[in-house]
Amino acid sequence: MTDRATLADALDRVLPQTQCTRCGYPDCRRYAEAIAAGSAAINQCPPGGQQGVARLAFVTGSPEIALDAARGVEGPVQIARIVEADCIGCTLCIAACPVDCIVGAPKLMHTVVEAQCTGCELCIPACPVDCIVRVDTTPGRTGWDAWSPAQADAARARYGLHRERVERERVEREAGDPRRAALASAMARVRARRVERGPA
Repeated sequence: MTDRATLADALDRVLPQTQCTRCGYPDCRRYAEAIAAGSAAINQCPPGGQQGVARLAFVTGSPEIALDAARGVEGPVQIARIVEADCIGCTLCIAACPVDCIVGAPKLMHTVVEAQCTGCELCIPACPVDCIVRVDTTPGRTGWDAWSPAQADAARARYGLHRERVERERVEREAGDPRRAALASAMARVRARRVERGPA
């Protein structure tokens, strides 16, 4: 079990951390654990591209295979952008974002913090008015040529904060104290800003 956990850690470190779910798992960590368990192939991550397959092959010691086109195709990083005139402020995109990079309030226009967007596209199907478009930010560059380890590390940290916030809010809702949920949410936002700024 320890060896499997160690392998999952190593695999998780070479995944792009977009948390896009295209691999068939809820997040990058779960995909890494599935590879380590032998229940998932190393070619299921379109954001990592073929170079990502090569990285996973190296870590596992298995032969490199072609990226599974059924999961999606390798392409440039395409961040989300909200068409402000069409946004109705429903907050569904905020709930769908795994790295909390969409800001706004109910019945007010939302916006994407583009520097934090991983291009996971999970906000797009969540939008009931189709006001989210994809913008190519790395023309001519795909996979790990378009995404850096530093970006992956930052996305992993923001996803961790997102999961903590969601869990705190769930606990507070069940406890029936909305003030504590609001405080937990505010604290999560402060921590997320600190992660984004990096060490002082």
